[in-house]
Amino acid sequence: MHKTIDFDYFNTQLVHNVGSRTGAIAPAIIPSAAFGYQNAEEAEGIFSATVQKPLYARVGNPTNAKLEGIVADFEGGLGAIATSSGMGAIAMVCTAFLSAGDELLCIGGFFGGTYSLVNETLARFGVSNTFCTVDDFAHIEATLQRGVKMVIFESVGNPSLTLPDIQRIIDLCNQYDTVVMIDNTPTPLLVRPLTMGADIVIHSSTKNMSGHSSALGGIAVFRAVKEEGDKLHTDKYADLHKIVNKMGKKAFIAICKKRAMRDYGMTANAFGAFLTMVGLETLSLRVERVNQSVATVASLLEASFPKGCTVNHPSLTSSPDHARYISDFAQGCGPLLTIDCGSKARAFSFLNALKLVIQTANIGDNRSLALHMTSTIYADFDTQAREFLGVHEGLIRVSIGLEDPKTIAEDFLQASQSL
Repeated sequence: MHKTIDFDYFNTQLVHNVGSRTGAIAPAIIPSAAFGYQNAEEAEGIFSATVQKPLYARVGNPTNAKLEGIVADFEGGLGAIATSSGMGAIAMVCTAFLSAGDELLCIGGFFGGTYSLVNETLARFGVSNTFCTVDDFAHIEATLQRGVKMVIFESVGNPSLTLPDIQRIIDLCNQYDTVVMIDNTPTPLLVRPLTMGADIVIHSSTKNMSGHSSALGGIAVFRAVKEEGDKLHTDKYADLHKIVNKMGKKAFIAICKKRAMRDYGMTANAFGAFLTMVGLETLSLRVERVNQSVATVASLLEASFPKGCTVNHPSLTSSPDHARYISDFAQGCGPLLTIDCGSKARAFSFLNALKLVIQTANIGDNRSLALHMTSTIYADFDTQAREFLGVHEGLIRVSIGLEDPKTIAEDFLQASQSL
């Protein structure tokens, strides 16, 4: 069971972590691509990581570092790396930790970009994968037993809205000394996987963290590596031991910077990091508001939708994930709900009748958003993949914003009259 979140605590923490008490209150934007070194000795120290000063913007800059510290703090991690996008964060971690011949276990339904990265791109480079549903613990444990290198899953399925038993999966990964990464994009503050024993948490900071659709970005947050008995010390991760032995508790960060970011360059830019921090000041307020609103909207729609048009959200007793929602997600599971109109034609008619809700591919925005899935993000996916991911022909993904929930519901209800 997840701990109850004190939103007021984070309302205080975030505004003061982002702002400064003296001088410029807002964070500084430092857009320089290069940084001067005082002397040759300092340059050597910076490149060996014994001197903590900026090296070159491809591996980070001071504005990014400010953002990284704030997010690591509220996630309960040792440190973080800001990236150019959420997919950049996932790609950074996967390419840093996985090599040809390794296997990745993917649990539950996935965002289309993550599925494509794993099933197509990583596969082209020799990284195999296996997928299973969130409650197939026989498959999960059998895969862990044979020495899989990494596990990845979403805190809330996007757009399937399946809710995993996060603690049980983390505990199994730790039992079998396997690195586990959790995409926490829909549930910042609501779920804190690092405090539950996870190794890595990633976010598309474009979404809930910023809230304003102005800053494309991602971030990966890491736990500290233990001095003794850490899973990274096992033979499974022998190819990382050189970095682990040198960097100690900061090894997760060093692995990602040296084995991915330095060479692929998926780095966040300073202005994007600044805009993300502006959004973070109100994150706690927005998370509390949106998670109350999404349950209200779901309830209003379920009570009044016409036949052949169904709404899904775990707060509804009709949801197969309702019991886990009550036990593990009492303060909400993010901004998403789905509407299934039964067919693509009906979904298009419904979407085109909306007057307030915006059609776009984003989620976690201050505005309410909607998108038909199979004609957009999942257009290239075959029927089998769509079925596994819970994406059907009439499915519309909805992200609830800050508007009055009754007004949002009214827009959906008037659009349903077009069906």
